[in-house]
Amino acid sequence: MPDPGERLQVRIVENINEISPAQWDACANPDGQHQDAPAPYNPFISHAFLLALEESGSAADKTGWAVRHLVLETPDGTLMGALPMYLKSHSYGEYVFDHAWADAYHRVGGNYYPKLQVCVPFTPAPGRRILVRPHANADRHRTALVQACTEIAEKSGVSSLHFTFLEKDEWELLGVSGFLQRTHYQFHWQNQGYRNFDDFLNSLNSRKRKQIRKERREAHANGIEIEMLTGSAIKEAHWDAFYRFYLNTGRNKWGQPYLTRAFFSLIGASMADKIALALCSRAGRPIAGAINFIGADTLFGRNWGCIEEHPFLHFEACYYQAIEFAIARGLARVEAGAQGAHKLARGYLPSLTYSAHWIKDQRLRDAVRHFLAQERMHVIEDSHQLAEHSPFRKGTQEELEE
Repeated sequence: MPDPGERLQVRIVENINEISPAQWDACANPDGQHQDAPAPYNPFISHAFLLALEESGSAADKTGWAVRHLVLETPDGTLMGALPMYLKSHSYGEYVFDHAWADAYHRVGGNYYPKLQVCVPFTPAPGRRILVRPHANADRHRTALVQACTEIAEKSGVSSLHFTFLEKDEWELLGVSGFLQRTHYQFHWQNQGYRNFDDFLNSLNSRKRKQIRKERREAHANGIEIEMLTGSAIKEAHWDAFYRFYLNTGRNKWGQPYLTRAFFSLIGASMADKIALALCSRAGRPIAGAINFIGADTLFGRNWGCIEEHPFLHFEACYYQAIEFAIARGLARVEAGAQGAHKLARGYLPSLTYSAHWIKDQRLRDAVRHFLAQERMHVIEDSHQLAEHSPFRKGTQEELEE
């Protein structure tokens, strides 16, 4: 718990509106406010994004995402740190899969749910989860938040506490604090100072370069036009169209989609300048789209949807348009979301992701510890094997690995 000498207190808030945007963002995204900021701006931990999830009903009690944000404050109410935390009654929308753990625990008579989750709902994008103001005592405040949420989990009726899509230094801190450590990988594109898309293509081997050019030509066949919209150029009609795409594709893949229509209007009103929407049209009619979020140095690819299937249109809207946008904006990378080894051939290379897990029952904890030790080795082996199939020319690949 917090150092009594600092006179700090922790509490749970059940609506992020209980914290002012300025206070929350001073902990979540202080990069423009302090030279010692821990990381560049990340849109997903911003007050605006989390508020949109809550106010739209996407992350709420009725969807199994009960808000339980943990905050660390001074007596006068100054926010010094926070965890975006949720009480979960299921494991959907997390992208770090623990269904097998839940099934195993249920088979021996345990109740895996509810559990606590420190994360950004429905968003498999790495970023900070232990949010503290840049301060001389920042490390102490991080430790205090970890200790406080662990004590809450220990004393409550939850089976476990999970931090997902962490920064590596947070993962290491949680490992020292007794959490079980887990790794996986995603596919990220790295900008090597490319001047344009052709410059990027020239870094690939000949076969992959020809394949991407062919895919881009075919994606634009049949009279398809693609525009990248951001800021005030995104209208409610665009959100209406994109939500139709999102619903259609989501239901075809995994059942009921997680995000509500209201969510898109809310982010469109509060953070449109942080959004890049690739809208695909044929004969003047919107038929597909992909939404990206703009960070300080990263373009985060999120949701895709369509109402017409066209060859390679998914690759064009989600991957190649994102690369072009990142190059034009001078962004360092594109993170294209969870899963998808097919991204490798499009210039997206494996990058490790991190999560940490506290489990109350010693039997389950021991079983999961053994599983994770094996899984971490397989993840490293898989990521290395994938990297060996990189589409980049030999000299370029060596530069990327440095």
